[in-house]
Amino acid sequence: MQAPRTIAIWCLILPGAVANGIFRQAVLLPALGTAAAFVLSGLMLAGWILVLATATVRWMGIHTSRGALGAGVIWLALTLAFEFGFGALVQGKSVPELLQAYAFHDGNIWPLVLLTTLLGPLLALQIRGAARD
Repeated sequence: MQAPRTIAIWCLILPGAVANGIFRQAVLLPALGTAAAFVLSGLMLAGWILVLATATVRWMGIHTSRGALGAGVIWLALTLAFEFGFGALVQGKSVPELLQAYAFHDGNIWPLVLLTTLLGPLLALQIRGAARD
């Protein structure tokens, strides 16, 4: 696994996640209501992560399950750092407010999106049939 390339791909996940949130707030919530909007938004974001991972797993230099899990850990750490940093520093949210996103409430499946973030490179490696352990 090449860390700079892994981080570069995460930098493509981020704008997709931001666009997903904007779309959820502007379109899905008014059209579908809270629970359905959060489920659909979460599935869309998880899909985006898997598509990017599958398209780029070889480019990231991932050839083993261990390397794939390492990339997933990097993606998860960057995601959590962004989530808590942006939430606290830019949005002014408290830690308890930020932790509300980690409960399955009103259709929020954020913990499953985080699991997809962690396991996305591994799933992509398996999908591509390129695992060497």
